[in-house]
Amino acid sequence: MNAKTNVLNTDLTGKVAVVTGAGGVLCSDMAKTLARAGAKVALLNRTLSKAQARADEITAEGGVAKAYQCNVLVENDCKVAARQVLEDFGPCDILVNGAGGNSAKANTDKEFYEPGDIGDSTLQTFFTISPENVSSVLELNFLGTLLPTQAFARQMLGRPGCSIVNISSMNAFTPLTKIPAYSGAKAAVSNLTQWLAVHFSKEGIRVNAIAPGFFVSEQNEKLLFNDDGTPTARTQKILAGTPAGRMGRPEELEGALLFLVNNEAAGFINGIILPVDGGFQAYSGV
Repeated sequence: MNAKTNVLNTDLTGKVAVVTGAGGVLCSDMAKTLARAGAKVALLNRTLSKAQARADEITAEGGVAKAYQCNVLVENDCKVAARQVLEDFGPCDILVNGAGGNSAKANTDKEFYEPGDIGDSTLQTFFTISPENVSSVLELNFLGTLLPTQAFARQMLGRPGCSIVNISSMNAFTPLTKIPAYSGAKAAVSNLTQWLAVHFSKEGIRVNAIAPGFFVSEQNEKLLFNDDGTPTARTQKILAGTPAGRMGRPEELEGALLFLVNNEAAGFINGIILPVDGGFQAYSGV
């Protein structure tokens, strides 16, 4: 494969890697990273065409990849995908639970409650967020991690050296304003990561998570930048709170991923949530 430099010399030759949410910007880059390290990669996505486009990019580089339709909130979809991957590539060695996201319907319009907000019908406040919209975000992130893990971790049992990498968020450490459901959902993903790490420790299956800081994706691009490409007011606050002074680039998650799945480099690392945030968590704002 015509690969970029493997920053950790992680060799995944012969390994089978499964990436959920693989049609998106960040997770498709992760899929490519694993393929460049030698893994056979299964790209799972709710919309098959998006996963197929990314799989085609990998095969065009000389890698081995195949796309699969899978809604991570449907238990049977996960089970069917697991059977198909097993038949096509063999048992899963690496699972990246990348599917997730937020919904604007579970957000508040304002950062802080102010007197009079509760009577303003033009505002979405904490008091008008519906249980259904909160549940949808919780399910997408928490169940969307749990169900694929149930399906693919079965293939890891009795095979020490397998690895699961979940995608958490900086919101799991300190919740951002306006997005209570998403912040809570990612905190749940971090907690599940630690629970799974302990639960599967006797099987030699390591479970860790990456907590990205601020990266531009299809989901958040319109929230971060105006139509003319200038940063929104929220983006300006994000950049002011990020010592690096910029957004992260997808390829800047590659090193964290390769490190966590490398059994030589990270064989004794289990149950951590690794921030990749340009210093956001460390900065007090002063």
